Amino acid sequence: MLSKVTKLTLIAVVALSFAAFVKPASVPADSPGPEYTSDGQLKLPENYRQWVYLTTGFDMSYSANPMAMDHHMFDNVFVNPESYKAFTETGTWPDKTMLVLEVRKAEGKGSINQAGNFQGSEVMGLEVHVKDEAKFAGKWAFFGFDGTKTAKMTPTGASCYTCHQEHGAVDTTFVQFYPTLLSIAKSKGTLASGYEKENASSSQKPVER
Repeated sequence: MLSKVTKLTLIAVVALSFAAFVKPASVPADSPGPEYTSDGQLKLPENYRQWVYLTTGFDMSYSANPMAMDHHMFDNVFVNPESYKAFTETGTWPDKTMLVLEVRKAEGKGSINQAGNFQGSEVMGLEVHVKDEAKFAGKWAFFGFDGTKTAKMTPTGASCYTCHQEHGAVDTTFVQFYPTLLSIAKSKGTLASGYEKENASSSQKPVER
C-alpha cells in the first residue's frame, strides 16, 4: 500500500507531465521573422492578421494628382508583435521588422448598411515592408504580393523607396499615420529631422477657405 506522501508525489508528477504537453490555445506562435526562398523571394507571412493592427487609411494618395478610380479603398497596416513591442520601448524599429499593407475595396451596399462604407472580403493588394540589415543595402525592402505565396523584391529604383526615405517619420516608415506610435516616437526623440521640418512647414501654412 502506498503511503500518503507517495500518493501525493505521484499526483504531482502526473500533473506536471500533463502540463508539459498542454499548450494554452490563447498563446500565439512566435514570429520567426522574414523567411526567403532559395532565390531570395520573400515568403508571405500568412498569419499577419494575428499581428498588431496599426491603422487604416481611406482613399489615401501621396500624389497631388492621384490616379482616378471608380471605387474607394481601405489600406490596413499590421506589424509583427515583437517589432511593435520593441518600438514601444525604443521609438524605432528593430532588425527583422515586417510591416504588412493590406488593400481592400470599400463597399457601400450590403446587408443592412444604408450609408458609409465597409471593407470588402477580397484583398485587392498586399505589400510587405521588411527591415533586414544584413540582406538589403538600404536596410529596408518592399515586396508586392499578387495572390502569390512568395514575391520578388521591388527594385530599388521604384518611387516607393525615395518617397519613404524623404517623408518617413521614423526609420523611413510612415509612422506619422500610425496614431498609437507617433506619440511614442515624439517622446523618444526618434522622429526623422526631415519629417519634423516638413511637418513644421506644413503646419505654418494658412488654411485655405
